[in-house]
Parts: sequence; C-alpha cells; structure tokens
Amino acid sequence: MTAPRDTARPPVLALRDARFAHRCLDSTGGHRHTVLDGAGLEVTPGERLALLGGNGSGKTTLLRLLVGLNRLDGGTLELDGERVRDRRADRTRLRESVQLVLQEPDDQLFATTVRADVSFGPVNLGLDRAEVERRVDEALAALAIADLADRVPHHLSFGQRKRAAIAGALAMRPRVLLLDEPSAGLDPVACDDLLAALEAVRAAGTAVVMATHDVDLAWAWAREAAVLTAGHLTRGPAHDVLRDEALLGAARLAVPWGARVSRRLKRTVLRPGEV
Repeated sequence: MTAPRDTARPPVLALRDARFAHRCLDSTGGHRHTVLDGAGLEVTPGERLALLGGNGSGKTTLLRLLVGLNRLDGGTLELDGERVRDRRADRTRLRESVQLVLQEPDDQLFATTVRADVSFGPVNLGLDRAEVERRVDEALAALAIADLADRVPHHLSFGQRKRAAIAGALAMRPRVLLLDEPSAGLDPVACDDLLAALEAVRAAGTAVVMATHDVDLAWAWAREAAVLTAGHLTRGPAHDVLRDEALLGAARLAVPWGARVSRRLKRTVLRPGEV
C-alpha cells in the first residue's frame, strides 16, 4: 500500500533501499537477524507519522538508523536530499536536524537540574549563553514544565521525566523529532497532555515520528502510518493502513478499536432495509 506524496514538500529525511541486520552470537558461531531489507521511508516537514510493529520488529533500530546511531548495511540515509556520509560534518548536520527521544527517560537524563539537562545539547553546539537560555526557556514552556526547571530530574514523576527528555531534544530545534514508545508508562491523562504538547510542536513545523505498538494511539493521533513487517515498510494514510487486517496480523498487531467501531457502524447504517 502506498500513499501519494506531497511533491511540493520535499522530504527532510529519507531512507532509500535501506538494509540492516543485527549480528547475533549463538552456539554455531552467530547469525544475522534482518531488520530492514530494502525499506524506504520519507519524512516531510510538519508530518505526524506513526511507525508501527510488534515487539522486537525493529522499530527502535529504525529510529536509531534515522538519527545515525546505527550504520546501514546498504542503502542511503538522506537529509534534504543529500546523502549522509560517515564524516564529522554530516554527523553534525544530522544531529542538529534530527533528535531521538528514547523510551526510558532515565537513559537520557543525567544532570542535577532539569534546566541543566535541557541546556546540554545547545551548549555543545557552541551557542552563546543568551541563545542557550532562550532555547531552554522555549523548550520548557512547550512541554509545560517551566516550573520544574530547578528540580532534580530523578525526583520527578515518570511523565514529568518524559517531558524533560523531550524538552532536551526540542532545545536543539530539530526539524524531525523521533519518539520511541512515548506513551509507555503514562496514564491516560498524562498521555493526552503529552500528545497536546507534541501537536503544538508539530504545528510549528517540526515533523514528529512516533514508534509504537499502540494501534489505538496511532489511530487517534497519526495522519500517516508505516507498518514494519519482515524487513519492509508499508505506508499510507493512517486510517487506511490501520484498517488492513492482513497487514496488521502479519505485524502481530490488532485492528484499532476506532477502526472496529467505524466498520460496525457502517455495516449497521448501510445494511439494506434497515435505514
């Protein structure tokens, strides 16, 4: 399944014919577990894209490839249509444009205050103090945690720590924000609050790519969805992709509740002789 692309908005970030396999050791000496086998993915400005797959399907690995933490075995990673090569200038350019927030916020929070944590990236860009403070204040406000600026990160709730980790990424002013299972561990209210904050970020032009196995979240939030199965990505409008029972079954995912209700209502309303 493919969806027509908006040719007026060229992709910020793209994988072309991407190939990657994990090297796994075993009693026979080792084997390769294929994650991507000729997959392609484009991310355009202001996009709201859900990346779906079952546990262990390779969603996190795909995000790490998009941000350059893992190296492709084949194919290309492109930023603004230019290939990202393994050299310092390209890595810096990618780091300034694309940010990844991990599933577990404690893997990214390390400073003694939230403000210090959020400022780490901008400081390492060599920005002057005024610009660093401006970026930090904007990021804290965007995630509604300005009142937590002087708190110790590890004394915060899980949801607050997630927001702090995302604020650290936003302070880099990325054009693409990658999120690995952002709703994991959040109660429904905290999840709704986080999605509202992310929507404000996306509306300002930042593409948001969310890896998740929560099909109901994807149905409610995403404009587009890409499902990872057997090393390939199948992409299209979210409400089309998430109605595809065969595709979701192959990915070990269920049809979203919203899709099931929509289908049942259509059957009820359109049944001959019952209108």
